[in-house]
Amino acid sequence: MKQELNRHEILEKITPIIENTAMRFNFIPIEIEFVKENHRWFLRIYLYSKEHDVTLDDCENVTRSLNEYLDELIPVKYYLEVSSPGLERKFKSEKEFLIFKGRRISLKLKQPLEGESEKIFKGEIIDWDDNTGLTFFRFDDGLELIIPKANIQSAKLYID
Repeated sequence: MKQELNRHEILEKITPIIENTAMRFNFIPIEIEFVKENHRWFLRIYLYSKEHDVTLDDCENVTRSLNEYLDELIPVKYYLEVSSPGLERKFKSEKEFLIFKGRRISLKLKQPLEGESEKIFKGEIIDWDDNTGLTFFRFDDGLELIIPKANIQSAKLYID
């Protein structure tokens, strides 16, 4: 008889432990995923720091601190991967607009802004508000724009 695994329940249990451990090392876990690929379970944790780049040593320290706690809470064999989000990470949640405030992004809109034809812009995140959306500094013309969240198709970090 095969045991059914509730990955959402497991994520609920382990997320606070991962967040607390990451914060002890001055990191923000911007994404935690527990997925099955090719008959193997993977727990992937993406760390971010406003102060410095995430190094291999940082990932190793967080991994070592988490190992024994996670093994008690995850009832299957799994592979733990701790890494940085990457230089040109595609945003997967709205909270990333706040986490990456002040960073450069490439923004793709669902509809062009009024009086314009372009839907893709490069600029900097000024602020994020759940009600009004993204306050964005567009590099093309130096304008500060407010983009409603309903008009944002995708965003990703942008490196010159």
